[in-house]
Amino acid sequence: MTEPQRPPEEVQLKIEIDEPTAQGLYCNLAMVNHTPTEFTMDFIYVQPQQPKAKVRARIITSPQHMKRLLAAMQDNVGRYEKNFGLIDLAKLPESPMH
Repeated sequence: MTEPQRPPEEVQLKIEIDEPTAQGLYCNLAMVNHTPTEFTMDFIYVQPQQPKAKVRARIITSPQHMKRLLAAMQDNVGRYEKNFGLIDLAKLPESPMH
């Protein structure tokens, strides 16, 4: 006689964030590139009238995680627009957003 299988125990993930990371970084340009095995996202701050910009953060992730991130972003934008109204991209100045 075999014992019935128990469902796996749920593990509580504890996430820590240090003070500089908690402050966040403002970025107004993002660039996304990919290979067959990963996506790379560069978050950049472009100052007006400056010929140069600096990458403030780079995130490299798997295609599976990128797809989950995309779904989470779409869900959050939908909830934002439900609460605060449509985000009108036509009102933004033209920029080299990727």
